[in-house]
Amino acid sequence: MKIAVLGAGGVGAYFGGRLAKAGADVHLLARGTHLRALIERGLRVRSANGNLELRLPATDRIEDIGPADYVLVCVKSLETESVAARMKPLLHDGTTVISLQNGVDNEEKLARVLGSERIVGGVAFIMSTISEPGTIEHVGPLARIVFGEMDGSRSDRTESFLSLCKEAQIDAEVSSDIRSVLWNKFSFICALAGMTATVRLPLGEIRASSEALEMAKNIVREVMAIAAAEGVTLPPDTVDKAVGLAMKMDPGIFSSLHYDMTQGKPMELEALHGTAVRLAHKHGINAPMCEAVYAILKPWAMRNAKPRS
Repeated sequence: MKIAVLGAGGVGAYFGGRLAKAGADVHLLARGTHLRALIERGLRVRSANGNLELRLPATDRIEDIGPADYVLVCVKSLETESVAARMKPLLHDGTTVISLQNGVDNEEKLARVLGSERIVGGVAFIMSTISEPGTIEHVGPLARIVFGEMDGSRSDRTESFLSLCKEAQIDAEVSSDIRSVLWNKFSFICALAGMTATVRLPLGEIRASSEALEMAKNIVREVMAIAAAEGVTLPPDTVDKAVGLAMKMDPGIFSSLHYDMTQGKPMELEALHGTAVRLAHKHGINAPMCEAVYAILKPWAMRNAKPRS
């Protein structure tokens, strides 16, 4: 089974490494110092679920990878359309493309370029980052992926990928309602990312403030209303489950949005709160918390998007 991982960061390299350890033919797309480290020293994963050290083919040229059976799209959501335009060398008649990105519209963007018949929706639940070039640091035991056909059907390709995940001891599930899973995670990420990035304090200090915690809850409620307008009804206990998850997480964590903001990297603000605000306006929904987060962080996103000298 040949798997191309586009974006060998915290998500892609972690799951790609696990799949390779189980025997899959995994190829990584990376760039810069991270790519050089992958080529020179190999991939290192530090995780409570078991460390990994292995050498995998890595490149910054998609055409070097060649046709693959599965393509895991793990690049930042702001790169979805540009990477989709370069994916033709990866495709054969049976190639399946699975997005494991933040946001709720990556599958649509991929389908417009590659055809909806190739696309499988996916969600990754994991806290992991590139701690240094070539090394992935996974925080906590949670490392789960959920994926499924966009129309809710079962298919041989999702069952085959599930079997491969099980062989790799990856916590995985095929969902019959992947859009609901996407929106559920979206509601949580908008709250976690929005609060840690705007407050610029870790989760533990945010949840210790009843006012800040209530704002996070309201972000989830706003996203639930937007989801409903988009035809996706989230369970009534979504807010309670989001709070429960936040209470279980390491109090010292931030979010990738906060990391990108403070490190001068391009931010996924448009894919998160920007999308929420645009869809709220489209449907005439009041979303003051999402609008506040978006307004506060937009100058940072604009600043980080400028070319660096």
